[in-house]
Amino acid sequence: MAEEIENKVTQLRKGILELAIMAALYHRTHYGYSLVRNLAGPGSVELKEGTIYPILARLAREGLVYSEWTESSQGPPRKYYSLTAGGRSLFESLHGEFRSLVQLVENASANTAEEGKGTPAKKISMRRNKDE
Repeated sequence: MAEEIENKVTQLRKGILELAIMAALYHRTHYGYSLVRNLAGPGSVELKEGTIYPILARLAREGLVYSEWTESSQGPPRKYYSLTAGGRSLFESLHGEFRSLVQLVENASANTAEEGKGTPAKKISMRRNKDE
């Protein structure tokens, strides 16, 4: 059971992490470490640069992200990542869908909590038609 839960958590994080990376790149360009710092705030999921690079590489292969090397005054050149026009468009669509799904979960949680208070919910019985 614990392994099943861990697998579900991993799958959930993968999709949301991709969306979070796209959100950060929607607003400005980032190099790897700055992206990790931007995403990892207090109380958030622990992130490492090694976690985001495979996602960035896949997004680049899909034509959603492009990268370029830029000289740095603080050391070696850095590889900066940005969303392409297609990446920006996809993010806008996915972000809207994500908001709808979050609202769905919040509504379900609120409705379930409300049902637990006061009068019990009515039970509905359903019968199959013999012709089916």
